[in-house]
Amino acid sequence: MSSNPIIETKKATIRFNGLTAVDNVDFRMTAGEAVGIIGPNGAGKTTFFNLLTGLYTPTEGAIFFSGKDITNVPPHGRVTLGIIRTFQLVSVFDSLPVIDNLALSTIRFSDDYGSKRKFLFTNVHSDRIMKVCLEKLEVLGISDKADLMTSELSYGDKRKLEIAVALSLNPKILLLDEPFAGLSDSEIGEVSLIIDRVKTNLSLVIIEHKISRIVDMVGRLCVMHEGRLIADGPPDVVLSDPTVREVYWGKEEGLTCSV
Repeated sequence: MSSNPIIETKKATIRFNGLTAVDNVDFRMTAGEAVGIIGPNGAGKTTFFNLLTGLYTPTEGAIFFSGKDITNVPPHGRVTLGIIRTFQLVSVFDSLPVIDNLALSTIRFSDDYGSKRKFLFTNVHSDRIMKVCLEKLEVLGISDKADLMTSELSYGDKRKLEIAVALSLNPKILLLDEPFAGLSDSEIGEVSLIIDRVKTNLSLVIIEHKISRIVDMVGRLCVMHEGRLIADGPPDVVLSDPTVREVYWGKEEGLTCSV
């Protein structure tokens, strides 16, 4: 594994109307790492994701990708670089068939995409594009639902489709924002297995409140509190940290991973 960071923030800070949502955060990860970000509600986790993916521009500080300053690169430019994310609420097109959701993203990085004009006149249902899409749906275990309207899927299957769309964008780093939110225990198990499989081919950052579901999935845990990064290290070390225990459960209570 290279010691050079694939993504890095230096003193990343963002304020909204005087409120500091992310405060002076130094973060870095190398290619191939899997990192979890945890913290109480309002800790700044999703806002930090928004800085990494370009939805927000930091008030202060800088963001680097593979050594290049991308602080002012817009979201679509970061997608082209390979910085791909999912959202807390599943973001897919309910009004399209399942496979068409995937076709639209797949073709964006295919040889058929030379310009926006060419994209508009491309046959998204070509045999080649459909083959690629079905292969990705197979990886996620929903290839049998390819022709269904997306609105007919369960919430868990929509989450799988969203991950398939993210993977079709050829991520170098995949950022998952609470991928288990709203899922049943069995669906969480299925999505966990999928994430474990795909993380071997990319760098992964995952925000999750269900700590027990990610401690064996990541090599590092970062803890955010009031916009600051207060702990960063191996999961067992971080979860034993007195400051982390106090942030989650108060001074008198012990930390449990059953959350």
